[in-house]
This record gives sequence, C-alpha cells and structure tokens, in this order.
Amino acid sequence: MKVGVVGGGAAGFFYAINYAIKHPEAKVTIYEQSKDVLGKVKISGGGRCNVTHACFIPKDLSKFYPRGQKELIGPFHSFACGDTMEWFDSRGVALKIEDDGRVFPESNSSQSIVDCLMGECRRLGIRIMTNTKVKDLHIMPDDTWQIDFGEGNGTLVDKLFIASGSSPFFWKILTRCGHSVVPPVPSLFTFNIKDPKIKDLPGISMPNAEIKVLDTKMQESGPLLITHWGLSGPAVLKLSAWGAVELNSRNYQFDISVDWIPSVSEEEIIEYKNTNASKMVLSRSLFGIPNRLWASLLSDHDLEGKRWGDLSKISMQSLINQFKSQRFSVRGKSTFKEEFVTAGGVDLKEVNFKNFSSKLLPNLHFAGEVLNIDAVTGGFNFQAAWTGAYLAALD
Repeated sequence: MKVGVVGGGAAGFFYAINYAIKHPEAKVTIYEQSKDVLGKVKISGGGRCNVTHACFIPKDLSKFYPRGQKELIGPFHSFACGDTMEWFDSRGVALKIEDDGRVFPESNSSQSIVDCLMGECRRLGIRIMTNTKVKDLHIMPDDTWQIDFGEGNGTLVDKLFIASGSSPFFWKILTRCGHSVVPPVPSLFTFNIKDPKIKDLPGISMPNAEIKVLDTKMQESGPLLITHWGLSGPAVLKLSAWGAVELNSRNYQFDISVDWIPSVSEEEIIEYKNTNASKMVLSRSLFGIPNRLWASLLSDHDLEGKRWGDLSKISMQSLINQFKSQRFSVRGKSTFKEEFVTAGGVDLKEVNFKNFSSKLLPNLHFAGEVLNIDAVTGGFNFQAAWTGAYLAALD
C-alpha cells in the first residue's frame, strides 16, 4: 500500500504518522514543495505553538468554528482536544493549560511539537520529500492516484491525502477533478483605523470590550487592544472570523461602535455622577479605563475645573456615548501576526465527515485549511487539523 501526503504541515504530518501506526505495512510519503516542513507550526502562537484549547465538550468546541460548526460535532466526539493532549503527552511532550484555555507545550517552544512529529516520522519510516512541487493530480481507472511532479516524473499511490492548506493552486486542481471550492476570503485579521482618538494610544488594552459592526447583527466581546494601525485583540479577531465573508463583500470599509465597559450600565454611570457630585471629573479615571484612554474619551468635552454635579443631561449623555458606543470607521485590514487564516475551501457538502474522505472521488481524503473550515484564534484551527487528519488515517 502506497500512500501520498501532499503538504508538510500539521495535518499532513499527523495523518502520515497515524496512518503508519494503523497500517504498519504501508509506505507513506509526505511531499512538500518548500525546503522546510511544519513552518506554520513553528511560528504559531508567537513561536510557542498553541496546540489546542481546553474545551472538552464536542458541541461547545464546535461553536468556535464559523465555518464547519455543524459538520465537526460528530468528529469531535471521536477525536477532540483531550485526545490531542493525550496523543502528545504519550509521546513525551508535556502540555499546559493557560488561564484563557489555550494549550501550549510546557517548554513554551513550538520546537517541542516539531521534534515530536519529526521523531515519529523517523521511527515509523515515513519519507519526507522536501523541495518537491506537485504539478498535478490524476485519478486513474483503477481508482489509484497519479501524483505528477512535471517533466515526466510522477508516482502512483493507492491513497491520497491533501493537506495543502489555503492553496489556490490545489483548489484549482481539485476543482478540475470535480470538487466545488468556496471562494476563499481572509479571516482572523485586525482592523485598520485612523482616528485621532486612538492615534497616540498603541499598547493600551481593555480586558473586556464589546464591538458591533453597524448596520449588521455582528458583534463580539473580549479583550481589545489598541495598535499603531487600529484595533486588535480577541474581540476583533473573533469578529473578523465570524464576519469574514460579509466584511470582504464590503471591501473592509465599514463602521463599528465600541463599548469600552460592557459590564457597566448607563444607569450605573449616572448613579456614580449623582453620588459623587462634588468630585472633579478629571481627578481620576473610572470603571477600569486606563488613564490615557480615559483622557482621550473625555478630550472633546470642556471639563477643566468641572465637578460631576456640574454636568447637564446632554453633557452626561455625550460622555456615556463615548464610554458605551464610541464610533470608528474601519478602512482596511491587517494580517494577525504571521498566522494568516482563510475562510473558504472544498465545499463541506462534498466531504464524508466520518473519515474526512471525498464523497466524489475514491481514495481521497483531506483535512486542515484545504477544506472550508476555519476557527477563531486560540488553538481551534490546529484542533480541526488534528481531528480531520486522525480520523482520515483510520480509514
């Protein structure tokens, strides 16, 4: 049995290893066009590799996937976050759960994951062919697959696993083979905003804020970070993931409102005014808002020497609007660090999620970002890759 794996990333390696374990007689080869493998694993999580997330209930876990939510519930019952943690732990990679639920190697180095996967490949005799560009794929009359390397070179395999990631080139090949591909759009991006209110505040963050895209139903909450180019942080990244298609259709030109203190109601702000009427408005920041952000939020108001009791209803409502619904115009996006993720890929209606096989073509499996599956940040995209690759390897 010859098995070809196209793509030297997380999904490709995980499939190759688990297939070789399940089928020790098979000859498994990974084909990677670049000189290095596992590049995305190396840089993920700021070089620490956010392996998975400590979410152990399949239905709850599926809710972190804007595309693939329904389809992944079943697979997560078979192989999910706890299984991933046990898989690596049993191979000597100690993992830790951080306060926000993200799971990393105890070493705080992605090299621990890379070394584990590479070591398993060596132990199992899996061939890794780098600098090997796949030019085309062909299904043969006997249901084997020909992998074409160009210039008359190629090889036949009995099973083919595609883990090519967000590759337009391979999506084109799969389309020619008969699959449908949902057009890709960026996901997990930050918002470009040029506004004097936040221009001089990069590095300031709020532990919990709420963002709404105006004129839509889209809204998310979570930590929010002001950057040199606009707004980032989990709240923005979640919003960009769930709104990937809609925001792309708007060419990343849209307006948002920010509630800097969603845990504080308008009534509580007014109550503070009434019970602290003699205090100076500018004496100190309130409600957990950092001093510099507080000064920015109040900068449009003439508050020098004024006490809370001096504020009229109109002035007070204006301040509340700054705290609870400050508006910004987003004009473009930026990639979140090096972790570029796309929404789009092979149409999920054409995938058998019991084993991540093609419903249209025999002996073809795929996992990872080649499929129209993506998640919010936090280790969830890796988990989808581990799950799909593992279940495909069992077939």
